[in-house]
Amino acid sequence: MLPPDARPSTLHLPPGDWPTVLDCLCQRFPAIDRQTWLERMARGRVLDAEGRPIDASRPYRAGLKVHYFREVPDETPVPFEERILHVDEHLVVADKPHFLAVMPAGEYVEQTLLARLCRRLGNPDLVPIHRIDRLTAGLVLFSANRESRGAYQALFRERAVSKRYEAICPALPGLPFPRVQRLCMVPGEPFFLMREGDGEPNSETRIEVLERRGELWRYALEPVTGRKHQLRLTMASLGAGICNDPFYPQLAERSARERDDYARPLKLLARRLQFRDPLSGAERLFESGLTLDW
Repeated sequence: MLPPDARPSTLHLPPGDWPTVLDCLCQRFPAIDRQTWLERMARGRVLDAEGRPIDASRPYRAGLKVHYFREVPDETPVPFEERILHVDEHLVVADKPHFLAVMPAGEYVEQTLLARLCRRLGNPDLVPIHRIDRLTAGLVLFSANRESRGAYQALFRERAVSKRYEAICPALPGLPFPRVQRLCMVPGEPFFLMREGDGEPNSETRIEVLERRGELWRYALEPVTGRKHQLRLTMASLGAGICNDPFYPQLAERSARERDDYARPLKLLARRLQFRDPLSGAERLFESGLTLDW
């Protein structure tokens, strides 16, 4: 029996010549052994597009939609609590702590903001309208209603949401502020990183200084675009990488980044979201109750 808030991942089977769906899954996900897939199928955790269980004998067909439920044995609890700031029939706004992922990914399934909110609110239809990094704290907006979801998603797609972040970074006394910083961001190595490229800028961030404390300053960062790791790479490119960032400007040693150091959170906070509500036309403003510790 699946829990009421269980959410499947979806795969459209790629072109190939596998005899069965099982064979395709085993090759597609080499980190999951065949016996694990067999056990999931036996428990009804691999389904087709109509929600019917797929068993080990199901013939392979390119393009077949397969829903499967991710499982992480002995998932490590994240020892920080989210805070719900707003709930109505269309929107949920939460303050996410550092180290908590928004969506299931990698080693996190139940220990995610989405899973926690679905359980707390009893609403399996919650969907994040935007995302912030696992290591970033602050505001995340969720759609609570399928019928109005598209209207709110369009706000982010059309850049109609004003977003303000705060970050603590090294001082930059040689640069004028406020300023607009534009970068050409391209995929880096390893695959989960971004780097600065040589092409036309595809990211834009407004930066101002809010507070100066010796060698560290508190900055306001307002991303105009929404690239992966945009704020982290932008500050690193100025020579002021965000404090406690394990990725930028230089990737930490593997052994260090495999362990979360709860005493050294990334000094980045999604502080404010502001937009005109697409349904009511009213101005909406949400502010995080969290603060960055110097």
